[in-house]
Amino acid sequence: MIKILGFILTFGGAISLVIGVLGAFGSMDSGVSPWPLIILGVIFFFAGIGLLKYRKDTDQT
Repeated sequence: MIKILGFILTFGGAISLVIGVLGAFGSMDSGVSPWPLIILGVIFFFAGIGLLKYRKDTDQT
């Protein structure tokens, strides 16, 4: 379960980071300010990587 959450956070953070960087420095207009997308993308991406790297996935609750 933790690995699934890690994958979701990693992919969501990567998508948010790409959209934010393209909005800030490129020509993509997402309709919102790009800087919060960049900040949240970095936070979610590194949180997901941390979950995938340091947690063991078990079925025990």
